[in-house]
Amino acid sequence: MTEVDSPPRVGGWTRFVTARPRLSLLAALVLTVLAVLAGSGAADKLGSGGWEDPDAESSYATKVLEREFPDSQPNLLLLVDSGRVSVDDPAVAAEATRLAERLSGEKGVVGVGSYWGTRAPALRAEDGHEAVIAARITGDEKTMGETLDRIAPSYRGTQGPLEVKVGGIVAVRHEMQTIIQEDLTRAEIIALPVTLVLLVMVFGSAVAALLPLGVGIVAILGTNAVLGALTEFTDVSVFAMNLTTALGLGLAIDYALFIVRRFREELSGGADPATAIGATLRTAGRTVLFSALTVAVSLAAMLVFPQYFLRSFAYAGIAVVLLAAAAALVLLPAALVLLGHRVDSLDLRRLFRRGRTKGAAPGAGDGTEDGRAWGRAATLVMRRAPFFALGTTAVLVLLGLPFLGVRFGTADDRQLPSSAESHVVQQHIRDGFPGTPGGGLEILAEGRATQAEYAAYKERVAALPDVARVDGPLVKGDSAYFTVQPEGEAVDDAGQRLVGHLRATEAPFDTKVTGAAAVLVDSKDAIGDQLPLAAAFITVVTLLLVFLLTGSVLIPIQAVLLNALSLTAMFGAVVWVFQDGHLSGLLGFTSPGSIETTLPVLMFCVAFGLSMDYGVFLLSRIKEEYDHTGDHERAVRLGLQRTGGLITAAAVILAVVMVAIGTSRVTNTKMLGLGIALAVLMDAMVVRSLLVPAVMRLTGKATWWAPGPLRRFHRRFGLSEGGPAPAPATRPDPERDTVGARG
Repeated sequence: MTEVDSPPRVGGWTRFVTARPRLSLLAALVLTVLAVLAGSGAADKLGSGGWEDPDAESSYATKVLEREFPDSQPNLLLLVDSGRVSVDDPAVAAEATRLAERLSGEKGVVGVGSYWGTRAPALRAEDGHEAVIAARITGDEKTMGETLDRIAPSYRGTQGPLEVKVGGIVAVRHEMQTIIQEDLTRAEIIALPVTLVLLVMVFGSAVAALLPLGVGIVAILGTNAVLGALTEFTDVSVFAMNLTTALGLGLAIDYALFIVRRFREELSGGADPATAIGATLRTAGRTVLFSALTVAVSLAAMLVFPQYFLRSFAYAGIAVVLLAAAAALVLLPAALVLLGHRVDSLDLRRLFRRGRTKGAAPGAGDGTEDGRAWGRAATLVMRRAPFFALGTTAVLVLLGLPFLGVRFGTADDRQLPSSAESHVVQQHIRDGFPGTPGGGLEILAEGRATQAEYAAYKERVAALPDVARVDGPLVKGDSAYFTVQPEGEAVDDAGQRLVGHLRATEAPFDTKVTGAAAVLVDSKDAIGDQLPLAAAFITVVTLLLVFLLTGSVLIPIQAVLLNALSLTAMFGAVVWVFQDGHLSGLLGFTSPGSIETTLPVLMFCVAFGLSMDYGVFLLSRIKEEYDHTGDHERAVRLGLQRTGGLITAAAVILAVVMVAIGTSRVTNTKMLGLGIALAVLMDAMVVRSLLVPAVMRLTGKATWWAPGPLRRFHRRFGLSEGGPAPAPATRPDPERDTVGARG
């Protein structure tokens, strides 16, 4: 093995965080307080939509119809139940008419219509005991929510002989936003104490266990402030708050685990605190920096998509990753310098740790039984590398097969619990009404036309397959609109085909189609158009970063392919559970029979980034051992021995946080939390433990090959753990193999 140049020094960095540790911590405290103040109320400014492409045909048509024909876009529905009598009963009709008139006088409400005013069959239930009053609340999401809060109590409940429930899109989104905020608070209450217990089990010391939590809290509070500031310039989804909590705690704990572990390892070797911090930042610190960059790259790929739902996760994710890394690399070292050997204070496992080296954390690999067990496991896997490589790959592919049957849809009221009022309203309409009040497809016609031309166009539309009824046109100036009711569900395959037929139908004027199915079609097209760019961005930048870390051409390719393979179980489970409805009773959700279009993209970017997080931790330690010894197999074995337990512990802690998020009553959030928890555990316990050592054993020393120009590029610009590579060991060191030396 050829000796390489020393990677860039970080002496200035070390001096910065150790020279005035108290000042650093005081500055961090002040910034955290300011972040709390800046982030207060941020959740109230966040939106609950963002699944549609704002530049699509359907978005344009929706905006014009909202402005010119507010009756065509009702977002508020009052479900009126007349009890045992018919909705046509005179007393019922009189009270319902008064209710509609009162609603039309409310500020911010336009386009009020009802069954009793229009006698439209679509607004009357087939059993004759329920009917609908439809209206539109104007304004942005925040204004609509405030209007709904103001007027809903006056209409909800008993109104003379009527029983009224409030629904519609605006009610669904407002209720979803409220539930997410409540569930997020509950998730934090669940995750924080459980995480603290797990950290105590990992570190033993209560002091050491509190440090990662502190880093996570700083990252979360800082990200909330960033999101609050972003709402002044752009739309941000309330769902992003869930990612802030999950990644803030999960990644901060990951980074702090590796920093604290390495610091304790250096202290146990006799170094003073300042020296130990210097060695820690030169090794684990660089790994944390690379890990943060790889995760941020995966999340940044969502910025290429036009839907603000996806872009919001990029905003939140990039902010929380960078803040977690900054806190782990600046604040945490300052705290460790001040604590010194007291980092092991309040050892709660003293009675259970007889014979274990003081200061060794599980999985540290410094001669502990935990580390030797991981080393033996790596040896076993490499001895039977073909079996483990092929077998693990086959199992992962098998688990991912259900995703081949994925069906994409839109987020609707079925995201909410079945007891939610807006869900109840929409379910009653789906089950008992002949049409879809507030749904269907709308055609915006722009350009002057005669009544005969409108009539001829209407006949052509009515003759299309899957069309149940065509209403309209309603004409205003040079514009008009038609309403088309599909025969099946609003967003099923037939409804999506109908969108294409409508857009292809000839007309003597310009036509634009909108409605739930049109929004879905446009959203799928937007994601399909940008997906290759996002995938290329993630792949190219990840390859570059891993090359800078390892200096190898093959390892980055392996990392990308194995990371993608580790996500198959997550995607298969998402379809099997959330689309097909298996375990819906146990998990407490209503399956809509489809997966919201943006969710797979979001879950891929997040899970891929987290998989790279663990991949970087393992590869950096393998690279360090290889630089010291030049022995490929021993480097793989010792790399897994030193990091296997710690990666598993970090993955379990992150999975706990994600499962806490997965207890949400909103289906998309539940899917996100539980799906990523599964992906993280599969990556740490299967891919990192079995597939990576097996594949690296099969590729042998060729794993580290790079052509001359790239080797020179890496010597100049690359970073890796440790210092300059010594001359390779000519003979294995049995004692080092058995016990393991500090990196």
